[in-house]
Amino acid sequence: MSTSIPKIVVLGAGYAGLTTAKRLTKQLTAEQAEIVLVNKHNYHYETTWLHEVAAGTINPNQARVMISDVVSPNRVRLVYDSVVKINKDEKRVVLENSEIEYDYLVVALGFESNDFGIKGMAEHAFAIEDIDSSRLISEHIEYQFAKYNNEENVSEESLNILVGGAGFTGIEFVGELAQKVPELCKKYDIDRSKVRIINVEAAPSILPMFDKELVDYAKKSLEDRGVELKIGAAISEATPEGFVVGDDKELIKAGTIVWTGGVKASSVLGESGFELVKGKVNVNSDLRPEGVEDMFVIGDCSWVWNKEADRPYPSTAQLAMQEADVVAANLKALITNQPVEEFVFSDKGTVASLGHSDGIGNVMSGYKLSGKSAAAMKKVVDNRSLFLLGGAKLVLKKGKFRPF
Repeated sequence: MSTSIPKIVVLGAGYAGLTTAKRLTKQLTAEQAEIVLVNKHNYHYETTWLHEVAAGTINPNQARVMISDVVSPNRVRLVYDSVVKINKDEKRVVLENSEIEYDYLVVALGFESNDFGIKGMAEHAFAIEDIDSSRLISEHIEYQFAKYNNEENVSEESLNILVGGAGFTGIEFVGELAQKVPELCKKYDIDRSKVRIINVEAAPSILPMFDKELVDYAKKSLEDRGVELKIGAAISEATPEGFVVGDDKELIKAGTIVWTGGVKASSVLGESGFELVKGKVNVNSDLRPEGVEDMFVIGDCSWVWNKEADRPYPSTAQLAMQEADVVAANLKALITNQPVEEFVFSDKGTVASLGHSDGIGNVMSGYKLSGKSAAAMKKVVDNRSLFLLGGAKLVLKKGKFRPF
């Protein structure tokens, strides 16, 4: 380990990790700390855009941001490798191709799909986890259309797209599909009525983070565009043909099966001996696990308690980026022997897209939006996250400006 200046190692270049590295370059000089950012790829991807990549409504490259466009390799040492294990006792991170020691560690390794042990889900359903998995979904959907168009004796059910989970990702994904499917039907000369987009949810409603008025708007918008919502229908099994659903064990068949029903922290945490609660690490208000002085766990890897609501904050991009601001400030405080600060979440609102020209949202302390105004606000939110990461230059390069 460094005997001269402390080494801060950040694991993961998602919203939380990349923002932390960026903020550290502003908070600390090169003489105060060495900053290392470890990430599997040389790019960051906009997680909140993956449903669009999966539906094929945006190009995968649009959702990809080169890390070196956000943080200078002259100031932050960039290590492109996969994390295998964190050895807390030895203050060492084991990578696939090397090892790295740290004085302070920021764990921001992101999420993996959580199938909650549903039989066959891991084997038979796609998951929206990263750029590559999302791209595979859109390619698979188009392949089903091309096969139906070009081959004889292909079942119409192969055109069906079946989505498990009606939370944020699932609903935004079917909203994009409602836009994409008519384009594919036109391209492959297939009657739109032959294609079913089916969303299955065990809970009694979709989008639990929104009130009934907005949920009702979303349901009508999706159903008017041909999305079938099967609510209160638990999935007991995924098979190569589809989902087994409900008490009557109905088999809903589809050529494309996608699970969006839940996420958990990177499996590295469990394999490294972290105590997990529902797949994530509980952290204190300073964003460190209980009894740990030299490590912060943020983003999709941790639960941060909302004392007013008496439940954890839901994992969102805005939460991750705000956590990163506090972590960078607290690392500076630790290095300069100052008191650390507590994390206080400032909720900027929540907006869900229902396709590129429709959406719902709560903004500015409960002000409700729906339709094109919500879709416009969604683009503002997306562009703001780009601005917070890489400034106006990144917004101009990757931002969303397409008309409705």
